Amino acid sequence: MILTVTLNTALDITYHVRSLRPHASHRVSEVLERPGGKGVNVARVLAALGHEVTVTGFAGGATGRVVQELLTATPGVADALVPVAGATRRTIAVVDEESGDTTQLNEPGPAITPVEWNAFQDRYEALLASASAVALCGSLPPGLPVGAYAGLVRTARAAGVPVLLDTSGEPLRRAVAARPDLIKPNADELAELTGSHEPLRATQDARRRGARAVVASLGAEGLLAVTPEGRWRATPPVRLRGNPTGAGDSAVAGLLSAEAEHLPWPDRLARAVALSAATVTSPAAGEFDHRTYEKLLAQVSVTTEANAA
Repeated sequence: MILTVTLNTALDITYHVRSLRPHASHRVSEVLERPGGKGVNVARVLAALGHEVTVTGFAGGATGRVVQELLTATPGVADALVPVAGATRRTIAVVDEESGDTTQLNEPGPAITPVEWNAFQDRYEALLASASAVALCGSLPPGLPVGAYAGLVRTARAAGVPVLLDTSGEPLRRAVAARPDLIKPNADELAELTGSHEPLRATQDARRRGARAVVASLGAEGLLAVTPEGRWRATPPVRLRGNPTGAGDSAVAGLLSAEAEHLPWPDRLARAVALSAATVTSPAAGEFDHRTYEKLLAQVSVTTEANAA
């Protein structure tokens, strides 16, 4: 079983409008609702790839109940969310069909009490006993300590469970020092962590700070990986238009699923890039177009990267 942790779960709502214009009223042509938050998106992609996956984190209020109902209806996904008094947040994505651009609005999430945090840590430790890998994903809701992910990384390492971390800012900085097996920052998050805007140098620096392996997401340019086994760059064959929301989460699912199948790093990166690109053409985060994925998988270019100066 692969475990995904989403401390700031959400109900993802996607609106499609013909053309998004400031200070104007818009007629919505399509509305989609999905269980969301980065780790939830990862879990849904993993399940679609045929992996057994369990989701944990927090859920509360009417929105939290909707999230849990939608999760329960997702084949292959087990719900282990911890109840809280506050209401689960909503995220709104507005897709401009004319330009292909997406505007994202993210609520902050419920305030988590110390009692609720302790209950989650107990649940997390119990779930690790049957987990083959764990992904820690997304932002921290109000009330949690900034070092929350660092503690969860240490707990996973003590249990002997490989841990992937996908967060940003100070929570990322604290957790890297706890030595996660893999981190997956985007270019901006990597630069914030290391102070360097040169991707390869910054990725190598992130490893020196504690991460065993680093896979940096470079948007349309694909992925850059620096690992103990080597350095690679994986590039998609074409740039696809669509909704990029959740593309990074699909890349995480690709990396986790390929690790569970014991694939070599070049194959892991090819899968992650193909899934990420195939998510752009799907209607919502946590989903991907299977035909596009299968077509792109054989076309992703994975090359060995030289060391930074």
